[in-house]
Amino acid sequence: MATTSATAPATIGVPAARHLLLAGALAGPVFLASAAVQMLTREGFVITRHPISQLSTGDLGWIQIATFVLAGLGALALAGGVRRDVTEGIGRRALPVLVGIFGAGMIAAGVFVMDPENGFPIGTPDGPVAEMSWHGITHSAAAAVSFTALAIAAIVLAVRCARRRAVPAAIGSGVAALVLLLPMSPDHMSIQIAVNGVVAFTWTTVLALSLMLRRAA
Repeated sequence: MATTSATAPATIGVPAARHLLLAGALAGPVFLASAAVQMLTREGFVITRHPISQLSTGDLGWIQIATFVLAGLGALALAGGVRRDVTEGIGRRALPVLVGIFGAGMIAAGVFVMDPENGFPIGTPDGPVAEMSWHGITHSAAAAVSFTALAIAAIVLAVRCARRRAVPAAIGSGVAALVLLLPMSPDHMSIQIAVNGVVAFTWTTVLALSLMLRRAA
């Protein structure tokens, strides 16, 4: 996906940038690990029926809410690191803004919780919610905006890498963007959302690590 050849290191603010990039690198693993543990341990949760966001509902929903917020803060930190390191070439202004929108969207998706439905949490009537609440609508909108922004960021980085003849990195970012922009399938939406989460946070983690390696070189 993202590689060191896609960036140019800044010469100032090195300690601060390293901390920002480290936070950005940790955001993905923290989010994915937390979601995976919850999916395996929350009674009644079935990934083929329930999107990851539904883990934010119920008595233990605070865990996923905190997971969203922490991951979003990590993405905002990554945006700050990108702004310090990507100082020239195409995308130098767009990349940090787009990654920042992704982070803000993740925080909003955590703060505004989706509605219980399809029998989860336990005791919820089976089937979709009859009418979405305002916070459920806000959650869905925030998630859509955040993943779209990250897909555009991946396109920008793909172009940047292609111009630098970093072919594997360009292909990786291009594939990530394609996956994130695929229309949602009504029959497999929860699975697709999970896949999008894996792709999105893998991309941000690889970007953060590549920038860290660039600084260490």
